[in-house]
Amino acid sequence: MSGADAVKPTVTEAVDRLADDLERLSHRIHDTPELAFKEEQAHGWLAEFLEKHGARVERGVGGLATAFRATIAGMGAGPTIAIMAEYDALPGIGHACGHNVIATAGVGAGAALAALGTLPFAGRIQVIGTPAEEGGAGKVKLMDAGVFDGVDAAMMIHGRCGTQVWRPSLGIIKVKVEFFGQAAHASSWPWRGVNALNAVIALFNALDAMRQQIRTDARIHGVITKGGEQANIIPEYTSAEFYLRAITVPYCHELLRRFTAAAEGAATAAGCRVQVTADPTVHEPLKPNPTMAEAFRRNLQYIDFPEDPDDGQAGYGSTDCGNVSQRLPTIHPYIRISPDGVPGHSREFAEWSRSPLARAGMLAGAKALALTALDLLASPEALARAKHDFTREGGNA
Repeated sequence: MSGADAVKPTVTEAVDRLADDLERLSHRIHDTPELAFKEEQAHGWLAEFLEKHGARVERGVGGLATAFRATIAGMGAGPTIAIMAEYDALPGIGHACGHNVIATAGVGAGAALAALGTLPFAGRIQVIGTPAEEGGAGKVKLMDAGVFDGVDAAMMIHGRCGTQVWRPSLGIIKVKVEFFGQAAHASSWPWRGVNALNAVIALFNALDAMRQQIRTDARIHGVITKGGEQANIIPEYTSAEFYLRAITVPYCHELLRRFTAAAEGAATAAGCRVQVTADPTVHEPLKPNPTMAEAFRRNLQYIDFPEDPDDGQAGYGSTDCGNVSQRLPTIHPYIRISPDGVPGHSREFAEWSRSPLARAGMLAGAKALALTALDLLASPEALARAKHDFTREGGNA
């Protein structure tokens, strides 16, 4: 029996003792959805929970007011293993990505580990509260600020309609496009106007035609954010925002090249001027780590929470955790919190994120995260293999 195995029953029992408190915290966050960088209440509740259970908590780390870092210390100097927590919601549909479950699984793991007192191994485990996954690239900002400096490996869980230790993710380039025309009376002087709404509609049509010639695992999708003022004024300004996604960053840039050409063509057709602005932060694909994934899988088996086969119904999403995985050994397993076939970012998924099934997934996630972090801390050989995997895999960037 390894050193980690000796304390695993104590950790899983601690999660079970915390179960009702964790569920109440999850529901509290779910009932109070907060958008990217505005997660003041969730940040406070999560930090207080960890502090109450013995972790040393730093608030507002990395220059982000709603980020935190909680440390559970071990016996002397050694590696640092990070457990990441997300807690922002989506505009309009609340916790339809289940970040309330992600957050409480992460702090539940941290609190259960803190119940050990000083960890019986060299090193430390940190719970890093990472705001603004939905559109704000909070983890990238925290990495840029040095919050992940010295972290040897990182992990988190994400809710889904099935438990899967490994699923790829897509890279993203986020793009804003603006068309500039000329206003005029839409009935008495339409020929004196230049219709910027025609340009944005032409762009959507061009992109629909382009889809036939892009890779099947790539995605282009967007919304019109400004379509005009009112029906009797030729729209002089329109704007739209798009996500360009692909399994590799180079193909994301190829999509951006083709997108820009389509926008310029739409502007020419409508007689408008166009401006295309790409977000400088590229969301990178997840880089696999077989050693860490296998450790997580073994811990799911240990707690008798089965992994599900891929039902083949869904494609892939994206996450700023991908950027972390391109910098250090990282895993991002998915835990069942809804029945099969319930899509993320739907109102139905938001309801399941507050269900008994979500409670079960949250507790399983907390246990598996805590046990996997212990495995890496207790075994220098396992951590070395994880680092070797990271170097060998090469990544998608």
